[in-house]
Amino acid sequence: MNKVDLTRSAMERLDLSRKDAVALIDGVFEDIQQAVMSGEPVKIPGFGQFKVRDRAARMARNPATGEQVKVPAKRVFKFLVAKALKEAVMSKRGGARKAKKTTAKPAAKKATTRKAAPRKAAAPRKAVAKKSSARKRR
Repeated sequence: MNKVDLTRSAMERLDLSRKDAVALIDGVFEDIQQAVMSGEPVKIPGFGQFKVRDRAARMARNPATGEQVKVPAKRVFKFLVAKALKEAVMSKRGGARKAKKTTAKPAAKKATTRKAAPRKAAAPRKAVAKKSSARKRR
């Protein structure tokens, strides 16, 4: 979903003109942006909260050289999803369901041994001719 879809949805739900719906959506985004920029968290019940966090300066390591590098302090934008929204999304995908623990002992399974399938021989590789980079001289 993008801004156009949000505008279209607002037009249908609230019976607004396109101009009024665009003004509504833009106004909501501007209000959220101004509040977060001023350092105030924006909490929307059932959806989540937008806020800015300050990260302290730290020492990191360059993975290529192993050399230590100083990372300066900075402010980062953060969105924390509400528990209700998170559970609703997870239940749709089936990821939030937890398996129930049983108190009964599991039945002993018969040990079955399976022979591994024989591996197929790999096809021999073809030799690839290299292009020469030498120039012809006259």
